[in-house]
Amino acid sequence: MSGPLIALTGATGFIGRHLLTALSARGFRVRVLLRRPVAVPDGASSAVVGDLARPINMAAALSGVDAVVHSAGLAHAMSGAPEDDFRSSNTEATKRLADAAERAKVRRFVFLSSIRAQTGPSAPSPVRETDHPAPTDAYGRSKLAAEQALAETGLDWVALRPVLVYGAGVKGNMAALMRLARSPYPLPLASLSGRRSLVSVESLSAAVATVLQVPGPLARPLIVADPDPLSLPQMIAALRSGLGRRAGMLPVPVPLIGLACRMTGREEVFDRLSGSLVATAEGLAALGWQPSQASQDGLAALAADNAG
Repeated sequence: MSGPLIALTGATGFIGRHLLTALSARGFRVRVLLRRPVAVPDGASSAVVGDLARPINMAAALSGVDAVVHSAGLAHAMSGAPEDDFRSSNTEATKRLADAAERAKVRRFVFLSSIRAQTGPSAPSPVRETDHPAPTDAYGRSKLAAEQALAETGLDWVALRPVLVYGAGVKGNMAALMRLARSPYPLPLASLSGRRSLVSVESLSAAVATVLQVPGPLARPLIVADPDPLSLPQMIAALRSGLGRRAGMLPVPVPLIGLACRMTGREEVFDRLSGSLVATAEGLAALGWQPSQASQDGLAALAADNAG
């Protein structure tokens, strides 16, 4: 195999595992950068063990590398983590890796950021890359700070800002939604009309491959989102259709749902359920990227694959 050599962090995580498979299938050679000695993941052409908190062997890790894909970091689902932890894992570690990549003369640095670097959990109008970034929590601020650190290097960089990602092995909010869809009971959610953008992990992997192959400089953030935002009832209906079931939704006034969430300490959950977060991937589309499938089809397939 003689394709471009990619250094990939986070290869044992949800997104990283899919990236390793997808990039290898597209002809890239992938060198995984691991924090501790473990079995080399399938699809990797080589592996280097090291710690971004103490990057003592980054020169060896990045020797001969054409591009870095940095997907490691502290996830938003770990919302109880202190701000310093997000800053250390998501900002400072990214800057250290980028500095090492610049010294190694790496051609491009692809950073897996988040839509939360640009906005809070909801937005009143569609979010675009040209909007001024306004993160609202420690996770989003740490991702935006990492992007800003990349902009200060001499690297050609790109920060991908995916919306809620779904796919095999997903955790966090989407895993909770899948558990809800698998429940045997009708759900009192039919009145929730807020729409949210989603993206499959396969489409996100295709976005990474797209920006790796762009010949000219990028040096900017790009949103990654399917073009068909869905309401929560539509998401549940798609998942349940994959399970061979009817949607099973009951109309309950939204204020009553909000009251129930507040009384049970789930006010943040209600904000996520009732609000909209629609994002447009105009920059990626201009580069030739297309999502692998419609969100409703992807959710149905995901549920069908996990029916057991």
